[in-house]
This record gives sequence, C-alpha cells and structure tokens, in this order.
Amino acid sequence: MHEKSVAPLIVSPKETNATDFVLRQEANPENLALFSVPSADGTWTDISAQEFAADARRIAKGLMASGLNAGDRIGIMSRTRYEWTLVDFAIWFAGCVSVPVYETSSPSQVAWILGDSEAHAAFVEAGRHENVVRQAAQQEQLAIADVWQFDDDGLDELRQLGAEVSDEDLEARRSSLTLDSLATIIYTSGTTGRPKGCELTHANFVELAENAVASLNSVVYPGSSTIMFLPLAHVFARFIAVLSVAAGTRVGHTADVKNLLEDLQSYQPTFLLAVPRVFEKVYNNSMLKAEDAGKGKIFHAAAATAIAWSEAQETGGPSFFLNVKHKVFDKLLYSKIRAAMGGKVTHAVSGGAPLGSRLGHFFRGLGVTILEGYGLTETTAPITVNTPQLNKVGTVGPPLPGNSVRIADDGEILAQGVCVMRGYYQRDDLTEDAIRDGWFHTGDIGELDDHGYLKITGRKKEILVTAGGKNVIPAQLEDSIRSHAIVSQCVVVGDQKPFIAALVTIDEEALPGWLQRHHLEAQTVEQAAQLPQLKEEIQSIVDQANSHVSQAEAIKEFRIVPSDFTEASGHLTPSMKIKRAQVLKDFAGVVDDIYGQATS
Repeated sequence: MHEKSVAPLIVSPKETNATDFVLRQEANPENLALFSVPSADGTWTDISAQEFAADARRIAKGLMASGLNAGDRIGIMSRTRYEWTLVDFAIWFAGCVSVPVYETSSPSQVAWILGDSEAHAAFVEAGRHENVVRQAAQQEQLAIADVWQFDDDGLDELRQLGAEVSDEDLEARRSSLTLDSLATIIYTSGTTGRPKGCELTHANFVELAENAVASLNSVVYPGSSTIMFLPLAHVFARFIAVLSVAAGTRVGHTADVKNLLEDLQSYQPTFLLAVPRVFEKVYNNSMLKAEDAGKGKIFHAAAATAIAWSEAQETGGPSFFLNVKHKVFDKLLYSKIRAAMGGKVTHAVSGGAPLGSRLGHFFRGLGVTILEGYGLTETTAPITVNTPQLNKVGTVGPPLPGNSVRIADDGEILAQGVCVMRGYYQRDDLTEDAIRDGWFHTGDIGELDDHGYLKITGRKKEILVTAGGKNVIPAQLEDSIRSHAIVSQCVVVGDQKPFIAALVTIDEEALPGWLQRHHLEAQTVEQAAQLPQLKEEIQSIVDQANSHVSQAEAIKEFRIVPSDFTEASGHLTPSMKIKRAQVLKDFAGVVDDIYGQATS
C-alpha cells in the first residue's frame, strides 16, 4: 500500500479556537478536576475546570492591560509544571500567540527563538530563566517589554493589572480567534541546522484533538488522568496537554524525573505519555533489580512469557498453558511493575522515536498497552497512532481521522490533513520545499502495510552510503544496541567509509551493578571502558544487532566512548534525539582512529 487516508470523525466550526475546550469543561455541570498540583506533604490538590477557566481569564486580562495586542507573540520558558499550561491558555484567551522555549536553552538559543518570532514578552519559571531572557534581549536588542516569573509574583501582578479589563473586552479578544488563527510558533530541535519556527494554528490543535479524543475515548475521557513529565516546550507533551483539556482528563505535573517513581505512586495515573527511552529504562531497571537479587532467570522467563502472550493476541490467542504461565508471572512480577507505575495505568502513549516490537509486546504482556504514534513538530505531533481498537505492535498505527499518509517512490513518508502546520514562520522558501502539492515531506523513511499501518524504518538524511555503495539505515542497529541495560547511547557511522562502525556510551546507573555481577571492582565509566570484559559484553550486543541485517550493513568495529551523549554535553536535543552532526564533529578523532587502524 502506498497511501492511506482516514476521513475525520469530527469537523469543527470555523469560529472555534482552543479556548473553547476550556469553556466546554467550565460549562460541564460536573466541574471536573482538570489539574492536580503537588503539595509539600506528597498529596495532590485538584484544580477544577471553573477555577482554571477563571484564572486563565484573569491572567489574560493582565496581558491585555499590559499593552499586548491580538496576535502578539509571548515566550514561555519553564520546566514542566501546572503554570505552563495555565499561561498557555491565558495567552490564547488574550488573542495572542505562544512561543515555547526549552528551559535548558542557552542565551543565544533564546535570542534566536524570541528574536525570530518577534516576541513582545515572556513568561519564565524562575530568576535564572529571567536572567537568560534579559541577557538575550540585551545582546540582540529584542523588543521584550515584560518578563513575568512563576516563582516570583509575576502572575499575581498580571491578575491585579487586569482587574479593570471588562469581561466583554476579554471575550471580544478571545472570540476573535478562529480555526485559521495562529496559535503557536514552535521551533524545531535544530538537529540538522538552525531551529525553524513551525506555525501551528488553532485548527491544528482543535481538529486534531477532537479526532484524537474520538479515537482514544477509552484512554482519554472525563475522569481519566495522566502525569506530565516530558517538556511542555515539545510538541508531543503540548498536544497531550490540549487534548487532556478537550477530553476532561486530569493532569498532574512533575519537573524532576528523579521523583517520577514516587509521583506515579502518589498520583496513580490511568495512562502515561513518554518517549521510548523511558520504557527502556523501566524494563532495564526491573531486569537489573531482579538480577541483583539473584532472580534474573525468573525475570527473563517472565519477560519471554509476556512477549509470547502478547504476540499470541495477534495470532488467535494464547494457549491454555501460556495463559497459566502468564497468570503465575503476573503475581510474581507483572503486578509489581504495574504497582511501581501507580497501579492504575492501563495504557501509555509513546512517541518521539521508534519503540520496537520487543518492548511493545513486553508491556502489553504485563498489562500496560503502549499505543505508539508518529509525528513531528510540523504535524502538531500525531500523524498516525495506534488505538485500543486498531493496534499493531511494531508499527506507529494508521493515520488519525482527518489525516493521510503517502509513501513516495524513494520511501519518504508524506503527510496531509488537519495535523499539518501552516508553514515555517517568515520562511516561504522552506515552506515551499517542505509542503509540495499539498503533501508535507517528513524526511523520514517508512512503509505502509496492507492494512494501512505505518512502520518507520529511518531518517532520510541519516541514511549512510558506504564506500561500496551500500545504503544503511542507522536507526535499526542503534535501537537494538541501545535496548540493552548497560548501553546508554549508540551512534552508527560509516558514510563513505569502507564499512559500518559504531560509537557506544555506557549507562552510568547500570554500570555498578554490572561490575558487581562480573566480580569487578567499582570504577568510573572511563576506567570501565578499557575493561576486556565490558568490550566482550558490547561485542555480544553488537553481534546480536548484526544478526538482523545483511553482512554489508553489519557493524564491523565499535568504540566505547568514555563520556555519555547528553543534553548538557550538547549531543542530545531536549526531546532526547541524537545530534548526529555534533557527535561526529566532537568525536571525529575516535572515528578517524577506527578507520585509520582498519587501513593501516
């Protein structure tokens, strides 16, 4: 199949905008809790739809009173927290446009985003963020008139400032927005160059959210709940935040993933959203905990049973014997992993990178169905997604209603529909190159199966061509290697080289347990990188990955890099994507050593 289109289930009136979701919940007689905020004692305090709507209006009036006009851009630079979404909707109530900024961004990155978007003001979480914004504004002479802090009295200042603005004036500003109005400018992660501003309209959020709620109504519904820990500056979390308001789902937030386990257990969400690395960590940590307790064989048997049980769901159902084994392991292991996730999670939504069939089947086998989806900043997140009714592990699902997918002759994935952005801000040249004949060119490579489910195989710009002319897609090898507990990151290299090689980093948290199980002294990652035993372990992992590809695509050499690829090191984006060009630049000497030794 080369093209799959799904008609929209819901078509929204032209005069609609994203704030109508808030009005819908405010008018609901049940006055649902839309949010919960953490308290110092570990409990959570609910915020009702009416409370949220009233506060968003107060802050919006303050924005109007401060002199901001309809269409003005306002930056948001903060970690994931309740106030992020509160001011996002307040900005929309005031008829303005949100511009997210990652809270880890440097002054030069902030200057580019706020300057390119022509922002007039900004919300920030704390003093350190305000310092960055003001430094950027001063250096580049940006027209940032006001900066309001969450941790200071910034929001109270706006609430007081807007006291004289009438309800009628606010409603006129709010209702001036339509589906065609610009809602936000989200800048790409910049893995392949300077970040580009993606113009997403209210139609993108409203029509996509309405159709997603209709498709996922057994996951997101009034009374369901999730806890947000991914950065809200990223389109994936941002869309889910809007989707949750549309559905009447209660949302909690945690800014520090180190506290995620405790927060999950106290909050007890019914579904999660995460990137594949989070699910890899859950699996690997569970495995390491079992092995450290001398129960490694039990874990691996339980994992194999979970995977087999899940696979059997697609081939007529599990046998009586497999069902019995599954029930036994549910008491021994699966229920404990579910309890660690809060005890009520039935589904999880995964995006940002391919998950892989193994993890998908493992989690479904233990009772948490992962619904993998696919999308980009330019597509408001989901183009396709698996749903409880239409779920095929190993794929990213069929198109959401209102969207279409086409596979070009060279394998590139093209998208069309309610998800696709209006264009790149002030870059008609880039827009015309990306959206041709009504189809957005994603830059990803994939295929549609006979039933219209999409499978991602790689990134077009990341395809390596060896000196022998063999095309190699790095993602398949990298995902396989990175799935092992001892590995943190992997970057496959070999473009225009005689063979394929890899740079591998070690998971610092997993290393102590690995050393102990191998009866080796505690040591740093840099020291361990020289150990013959660790090199043998990585070689076996590489051999396993090589078993899934042809001889010409197989990794012939690898090097253990003693420092990890992280966001702080400049090698990962805030959404955990590898900055391949930066890795190759910073570790050019290691790559040269691989091929120099091979030819010497």
